[in-house]
Amino acid sequence: MFHNPCGEVRDNVVVREVFPEVMYAIIRSGSKQFRVRKGDVIHVDCVDAQVGQEVNLSDVLLVSREDGQIQLGTPIVAGCVVKAQYVADVKGPKLTALKYKKRKNEYRKFGHRQGYAQLKIVDIQG
Repeated sequence: MFHNPCGEVRDNVVVREVFPEVMYAIIRSGSKQFRVRKGDVIHVDCVDAQVGQEVNLSDVLLVSREDGQIQLGTPIVAGCVVKAQYVADVKGPKLTALKYKKRKNEYRKFGHRQGYAQLKIVDIQG
């Protein structure tokens, strides 16, 4: 028998432990989608706000409630808003690139670090 992190195995069937459901939402910010819960910290592309301000994310694609009900938007859930606090401006990892021209003894090395906004999820309403 092997250890399964999802639960114990009985007669080749995984029996999962029952955990209380946690409310979560799937939001769209820019061209990316994020699965968020209350208290999560995410990095998104530029946001028009100042550090410390509250940001409302209204592009909510799916909401799962504590009682297990799932509300799916077509494409957006009407009346649902995820409130987040703008925590800081952060930078991603450094990417280096090299341009090289053969037989010319010419090359150029440069780097790039993408800027992100760090948001902390405060509340999911709706």
